[in-house]
Amino acid sequence: MSQLSEQELVRREKLAKLRDLGINPYPADLYPVKDTSKSIKTNFKEENKVVIAGRLMSRRIQGNASFAELQDADGRIQVYFNRDEICTGDDKSKYNDVYKKLLDIGDFIGVEGELFLTKVGEKTVKVKNFTLLSKALKPLPLPRTDADGKVHDAFTDPEQRYRQRYADLVVNPQVKEVFVKRTKLFNAMRQFFNDSGYFEVETPVLQPIPGGAAARPFITHHNALDIPLYMRIANELYLKRLIVGGFDGVYEFSKNFRNEGMDRTHNPEFTAMEIYVAYKDYNWMMDFCERLLEHCAIAVNGSTKATFGEHEIDFKAPYARVTMADSIKHFTGFDITDKSEDEIRQAAKDLGIEVDATMGKGKLIDEIFGEKCEGNYIQPTYITDYPKEMSPLCKEHRDNPELTERFELMVCGKEIANAYSELNDPIDQRERFEHQLKLAAKGDDEATEFIDHDFLRALEYGMPPTSGMGIGMDRLIMFLTNNQSIQEVLFFPQMRPEKKPLAISDDAKAVLEILKKVENLDLVALKGQSGLSNKKWDKTIKELTKNNLAKVEKTDDGLFVSVV
Repeated sequence: MSQLSEQELVRREKLAKLRDLGINPYPADLYPVKDTSKSIKTNFKEENKVVIAGRLMSRRIQGNASFAELQDADGRIQVYFNRDEICTGDDKSKYNDVYKKLLDIGDFIGVEGELFLTKVGEKTVKVKNFTLLSKALKPLPLPRTDADGKVHDAFTDPEQRYRQRYADLVVNPQVKEVFVKRTKLFNAMRQFFNDSGYFEVETPVLQPIPGGAAARPFITHHNALDIPLYMRIANELYLKRLIVGGFDGVYEFSKNFRNEGMDRTHNPEFTAMEIYVAYKDYNWMMDFCERLLEHCAIAVNGSTKATFGEHEIDFKAPYARVTMADSIKHFTGFDITDKSEDEIRQAAKDLGIEVDATMGKGKLIDEIFGEKCEGNYIQPTYITDYPKEMSPLCKEHRDNPELTERFELMVCGKEIANAYSELNDPIDQRERFEHQLKLAAKGDDEATEFIDHDFLRALEYGMPPTSGMGIGMDRLIMFLTNNQSIQEVLFFPQMRPEKKPLAISDDAKAVLEILKKVENLDLVALKGQSGLSNKKWDKTIKELTKNNLAKVEKTDDGLFVSVV
C-alpha cells in the first residue's frame, strides 16, 4: 500500500470510531430509496416525505444546524440537518458526533425527510433521519472557489481524469453528459436499424484469422486447441457469411482490437458498427447513411447541427458527393485516371509527399488524398469511386473496371463511415486476396497477410448483391459532443502504466518545494533557504539528483539547481 496522506489517516480513524459506536460503515441491507434529486425538484411540494440517497458533497455547519448538498445519479439537492429534528430525545450524539465529527465529504448517506423551501426559495430536504451507507476513505479531488469566484485545484489534468474516471465523473458532472449522449447515439442507431427490419447479431471476438481489415492484431493462444487466436480487428467477413446464410440485413456493434499506435483519435480497443443489407448497392447505402446520421444527430443533440472545435457541422441530408479522382484533381491539379504506378509515385514526390518502394498504386493514391484533400472536407461529404487497389473487398465499378463502388464519409477532415457495394464474385475475391499477399511480401504494412479460405468457400455457395457499411462509433460521438480526443468519449481509455511515486525524505520534499517556486536557484542560496546542516544538505541533494528529481548545472555564474 502507498503511503497514506494525513487526510486518509484521519478518515481511517473515523472509520474505527464509527465501528466502536456500533455503526457499520458498509451495511449490506437494502436502503429503500424512493426519490431522486430530479424527481424531488420536478414534483416538489412542501411537507412531502421523501427517501433519497447519494454522496455528501458539501457542508456548512453552523452549530446545531447545517446545510449540505447530496449528489445522486441525477444531480444535487440541498439537505438541511437540524440537531433537534434528528435527535428528538436527550441523546444528541447522532448529530454532534456522527454527523459533525465522523462524516466526510464523499460519504454515501441515505436520508429520510420532508420538503420545504428556504427563505431564498431553495428546494430543500429537512432531514428526519440519516444512515451511513458507505464511508469514503480517500478525499475527492474537489475544486475550491474563492471569494472572487476564482476556481482552484480543479480536477482537469487529462491523465489523472482518464486513470481515475470514477473520480472524474463525481467532481466533473459535465463529463457524465458525454456518456449519456454516447448511449443515446447507440440507442438511436439501433432503433433506426430495427425499424428498418434489420437483425442485430454477434460474431466472434477470438478469430483464427484476423480478417476484414488491414491491421496488426493482438495474438493469444488457445491452450485446449493448441492454436494461436487473434483478437478481432473487424467483423466484416463473419457478417457477410450471415448474408450468405439467408439474412437480408444484419448489423453489429463490435469491440475491435488493433495492436497499433495510440493518439488523440486512436485507442487499441474501439467500437465499430457494421451493417450489411442484401440486394442493395453503395448508392442506396449513401441515402441510408445520411438519413441514419440525421436521425442520430437529432436524437443526441435535439438538432441536426453540432459544434466541433471552430466548426458548426450540419448532419441534415443530403450530403455532397465527390469522386476521389475529382477531389485529387481539384486540390492538386493531378489527374490519377489511367495513370501507372510510376507516374503516380512521381506525382506524389512532386507534391512533396514522402513515399517509398513498398507502396503500391492504391497506397500512393491514398497518401496523396490524405495529405492534400482529406482535411478540406468540413461538412459531411461522400468521397466515392476508389481505385481497385485500395479496396480488396469491394465490387468493381460497373462503369470503370479500374475503380470500385466504395464511399467514405468525411467530416471535419476525418473519415467516419466506409461503405461498399460488396464483392460477391469468389474468383475475383481470391485474386484480390492473392494480390494483397504480394503487397504484404513487398513490405506494405497495410496489406493483409492472410487468405480466409473459409470465407471464400462461403462466397462460392453464393452471396446476393449486398451493400455494407462501417461507422467508427467513438469518432462519431466525438463529433456530436465536441470532443477533440477519443479518450474523452471512452470511460476507460488505454493508458501507459502508472508511475509509482518515489518515496523521498522529508528534507528532499522541502527542498523540492522550494525549487518548484522558481525556474532555478543558486546552489548556495538553495542550501541557505533549506536550513539544513552540511551533512544533511549533502545527503539531500544527492537524493534528489540520484532520483532524477533535480539537476545541478555549472554555468559561468556558478552552480545552479533546477527541477527535472
